[in-house]
Amino acid sequence: MSAETVSITLSQQSDYQFLVDFGPGIRTIVSDEPAPLGLNEGPAPSHMLVAAAANCLAASLLFSLRKFKQTPEPITAIATGHMGRSPDGRLRMLSIDVGLTLGCPAEEMDHLQRVLDTFEQFCTVSQSIQSGVKVNVSVQDTEGKMLKATEV
Repeated sequence: MSAETVSITLSQQSDYQFLVDFGPGIRTIVSDEPAPLGLNEGPAPSHMLVAAAANCLAASLLFSLRKFKQTPEPITAIATGHMGRSPDGRLRMLSIDVGLTLGCPAEEMDHLQRVLDTFEQFCTVSQSIQSGVKVNVSVQDTEGKMLKATEV
């Protein structure tokens, strides 16, 4: 297993809008909350979570099929995140449904059942979400004073 890190930088633009900087060579995007909190001028964090799961699963399916020299393009994904309240009344992503569609008939795909049985295991995002991702949080002020440091 390789030890890889993924880092992003968020910079508040106004109210609930943040510029999301993914690093050199990757376009930035603006995230925003829907009304009434934000102006809905970019994807909300919940949208990005659903998109990350769907994108990772689609890429994992493509990767797995290409290992067998198959050309399933274009793959499409339709994903729906189901929001609801946790037992303590907090809004949470309760589940994500991801529907993937191959760009060709199944009969044209060799080793398709083998791929269907295993491709989800290659998806870093969905597998991480399903098993629970530990989130460590710290808060500091503009002078670097540590205000909170927790491990969840």
